[in-house]
Amino acid sequence: MSSFPTIRMRRLRTHPKLRDMVRETMLTPNDFILPLFVRHGEKTRVDISSMPGHAQLTVDLLADEVAEIESLGIPSIILFGIPETKDSVGSDAYDDNGIVQQALRAIKAAGSNLLGMADVCFCEFTDHGHCGIINDRHGTMDVDNDATLEILVKEAVSFAKAGADVIAPSGMMDGMITALRTGLDDSGFENIPILSYAAKYSSGFYGPFREAAESAPTFGDRRTYQMDPANGAEALREVELDLAEGADMLMVKPALSYLDIIRRVKHAHPEVPLAAYSVSGEFAMVKAAAANGWIDEQRVALEILTSIKRAGADMILNYFAKDAARWLS
Repeated sequence: MSSFPTIRMRRLRTHPKLRDMVRETMLTPNDFILPLFVRHGEKTRVDISSMPGHAQLTVDLLADEVAEIESLGIPSIILFGIPETKDSVGSDAYDDNGIVQQALRAIKAAGSNLLGMADVCFCEFTDHGHCGIINDRHGTMDVDNDATLEILVKEAVSFAKAGADVIAPSGMMDGMITALRTGLDDSGFENIPILSYAAKYSSGFYGPFREAAESAPTFGDRRTYQMDPANGAEALREVELDLAEGADMLMVKPALSYLDIIRRVKHAHPEVPLAAYSVSGEFAMVKAAAANGWIDEQRVALEILTSIKRAGADMILNYFAKDAARWLS
């Protein structure tokens, strides 16, 4: 005969309505931030082969896109830009008429109430695909941290002028949050919050994104400024530094292989809003397996998103957002 505790637990699973009522973690479209990729041109949608259902969009197509996103109850987007031309310092990123700036103004002009986040980095804008200015120090090519901070500030201020509601720096430069907070405040944007990619790992899950943003490095990799996947305590140190420098919100990226990091960060700082980025590789794996009939896409995608929220994320950047919003309705 089963013990009393076993019988009691199973009783709570017998009816679907009862299962819903006792569910501990509730996933809703309000948890989602949808990444969008914008490019120069007109009336052009360039499908991203490794990310089915996603595309690079020209600015004139954004009004319809954001209207659909809002209709699904998704509150926020984050913009990534593909410039017409690239150079060694990613100058389109801080050009007041750059592609992201055009997109931000177009979204505001469309009357959208979406929260518009702008990713602040340079890998999409540089001709070498790294996240800042490259120098040759002692025969080793590396990103010049301090020189990069100067242009990151220019980029963030330009995005704020164009209408960004949130600045989301992702370059993992030391002192980045202090520089951006000072630059934004000095430019009159004291009320623009910073969502820091505080714990961003050097991950193998970014491959499809690099196709989407055309941002693959032309040489080397990003291990000198992104985190080692083997490290956990280091993430907490990075978080502490960013909070001390003035970050308003935190992010862990990627999400699925770093649920333990999400949990540790949330446990250490329960008062700070925490985002997790379910990245392109996570999305692409589910899509590929579902296309082969190996898994149930809806069930697996919602299970993954629920696990991220259960681990402690308050918001989830993810590529399933529109489909998930429909599934949850």
